[in-house]
Amino acid sequence: MLDVVFIMLIFFIVTTSFIKESGVEIERPDSSAATPRPEAQVMVALTAEGAVWVDGRPVDLHRVGAEVAGLLGSEGGVVIQADRRSTTGLLVEVMDRLRESGVDDVAVAATRGGP
Repeated sequence: MLDVVFIMLIFFIVTTSFIKESGVEIERPDSSAATPRPEAQVMVALTAEGAVWVDGRPVDLHRVGAEVAGLLGSEGGVVIQADRRSTTGLLVEVMDRLRESGVDDVAVAATRGGP
């Protein structure tokens, strides 16, 4: 009986997909051209209130570039999950700070759908 439980445990561990989340609830905008990016290494979330979160922790807007550059390895990239109600100015400012820190692989998340 114990062997069966261990085999089931191994089966569930192997078949479980691990999805990286930003740590805050984000309502992403719709896009008909959205494509999956499974190689994202760091998630940056922009809330409707203007807060910036990096991998589940709140970060000051002025330090987001240095914070992400420190977490980013040689492989993978950054995905920005901007809430539908967040401002475009905040999104552009975060993207600028990432580029100033040497982060080139940046994408903006969207939900597949729309017109």
